Amino acid sequence: METKILPRVIMGAPGSGSGKTTVVCAILQALLNKKKHVASFKCGPDYIDPMFHKEALGLSSRNLDLFFNDIETIRYLLAKNADSGDIAIIEGVMGYYDGMTGTSYEASSYDLAKRTETPAVLILDCKGKAISMLAELKGFKELEADSQIKGVILNRISPIIYEEIKPLLEERAGVKVLGYMPTLKECSLESRHLGLITAQEIGNLKKILDTLARQAAETIDLEGLLELAESAQPISFNRPTIVSGAKVRIGVARDKAFCFYYQDNLDLLEEMGAELCYFSPLTDEKLPEGLQGLYFGGGYPELYLKELEKNISIREHIKQVLEAGVPCMAECGGFMYLHQRVQDQQGQPYSMVGAIEGESYYVGKLVRFGYIQMTAEKSNLLCAEGMSLRGHEFHYWDSSNAGDCFHAQKPRRKRNWKCVIGNEQLYAGYPHVHFYSNLQGAERFVDTCRKSKTSS
Repeated sequence: METKILPRVIMGAPGSGSGKTTVVCAILQALLNKKKHVASFKCGPDYIDPMFHKEALGLSSRNLDLFFNDIETIRYLLAKNADSGDIAIIEGVMGYYDGMTGTSYEASSYDLAKRTETPAVLILDCKGKAISMLAELKGFKELEADSQIKGVILNRISPIIYEEIKPLLEERAGVKVLGYMPTLKECSLESRHLGLITAQEIGNLKKILDTLARQAAETIDLEGLLELAESAQPISFNRPTIVSGAKVRIGVARDKAFCFYYQDNLDLLEEMGAELCYFSPLTDEKLPEGLQGLYFGGGYPELYLKELEKNISIREHIKQVLEAGVPCMAECGGFMYLHQRVQDQQGQPYSMVGAIEGESYYVGKLVRFGYIQMTAEKSNLLCAEGMSLRGHEFHYWDSSNAGDCFHAQKPRRKRNWKCVIGNEQLYAGYPHVHFYSNLQGAERFVDTCRKSKTSS
């Protein structure tokens, strides 16, 4: 058992749309401007916010998810990825108490705060409110005796109302008011800049972040936030056993169309001996040389179907390599890309790699959304028969050939289905998986790649 002093806070909110991401990015940029060593994390399975932190702020943000990982693994990943930092800021998910089901705290921001003994700061949306802020704040703080809520930041509030309400909140709710953010037109990062737009595509992003950071430096108590983070108890953890071996070259598709990867998954592959060779199915004419494996993550291939279809040379090279038996892992958008065709929202089909028979098509609503426990019914690249992984699905496209290699079960609910096309050299399906839910999955992937013929 190891123990580290790790200054940290969780930034939660009463619900989605409270301005959590905007305030967190403002604080992160302001702290970076002060030359602080900052680590950022996201509670839950979401790719968007960590990707945004990486592209917009230069921070390698990572996920902390209590469905994917047990608490010992969470503590290890938190300590590993925030080592020697001035502060670790964990952005919460949904409403502070909202868990996997409508009546559960499990895997919520509160659950993570409590089980990692991390002080929480509530970001309260104050638009159209006055003393009702007190009722909301007291309700969240006192719902559970161990709520971990130690501070609050008031969002979308005028300076005059802030000065009036601050002493009342501190006296009656018993939490430290750590400042405020006024309404800044054209600076919200909640809807306009997130979702189907990546940080790379926002032309005025630097200007927005600079404006937010200047405001945060003026009206948010950054020193008070650092003091709160330093009050967190030292964190204890055990290091998992990670098996490494001879170097192996794995090609990873990474561009605007394929950008959804858990950073801890990529780090783990490297720790196990993988040399990750990044390439773009959008712009590269062929794969990197000497690959012994391929990894296609999720992303937005549906936004770039014309460009993906037009790049015939790399599609043919990928198909050739896969037909030669090079191991391949493909999740969600990557799975779609390996199909014969993908339809756009209007039903127009576009030719893709063709390594998987069938077509991916637009449904118009979320398909099989949420967390799943996946049990292998057939031996495949990641799992022997009977092995389990934990995954997550979030997609508006479905497939005429979704696969039957795994049995997927929703937690706490009866719904289940078959998914994933798999064999000893292949994992291809809509579910994203987190390797730390079962390290053997990553080991099998790397070992199988190590044994494969080198592609040319």
